[in-house]
Formats: sequence, structure tokens, C-alpha cells
Amino acid sequence: MPLRFAAARTPATSAIARVLARKALRRPANDNGDMPYAASGPIIDPAMRAALRHFAAHGLAAAGMARQEAERAHAAGEADACRWWIEVCRTLDGRLAHRLERSLAMRELLTH
Repeated sequence: MPLRFAAARTPATSAIARVLARKALRRPANDNGDMPYAASGPIIDPAMRAALRHFAAHGLAAAGMARQEAERAHAAGEADACRWWIEVCRTLDGRLAHRLERSLAMRELLTH
């Protein structure tokens, strides 16, 4: 019984391997190629910048701390500060910010 040698096929020459191979992405998913740039670098909105700084200061507790700041501002009657902290909270944790907005709205309804 004769033995025959069959060399392994490379993906470049094998029709089946070419069909099964995944296509490479054109650019990385985190590439910010369409982000507008200023002279000093990418333009980041103020809420994102504040959220990143807040996260750097407080770590994983940053969203909860932003919520506390929003509640403190709401209790003090500082509407602009409350909206700002809700926006920072939304940047860090959208669901937490949504629950915060609902609870603050409920407090407004109960007090009026």
C-alpha cells in the first residue's frame, strides 16, 4: 500500500480556508478618526471631561458620588449644579442617572 504526501494548505491557497477566514476590520473599533480636533487635541465635551476627572478621583464609586452631589445640590435649591451633576452621573452610569432623575421628580411631586 503506497503512502502519498499531501502538503498542508495555507489560507492563501485554500478555497475553504479563505471562505472560513474572518475578514479583518478596516480600522479599530476605538479609533476616533471622525472626532473633531482642536489645535491641542480632540475636542471633548465638558461633561465628559468632568466625568473623566471625577472617575480619576473616585474610581468605581464616581457615579455614586456624582449622584450624592446632585442630591445635595437639589436639596440646596441649586438647579444648575443639580443638572450638571446629573449629566456627570449620566456620563458614568446612565441607568443610575435615570433612577436619580425619577427620584428627584417624585420628590418634587410630593413636596408640591
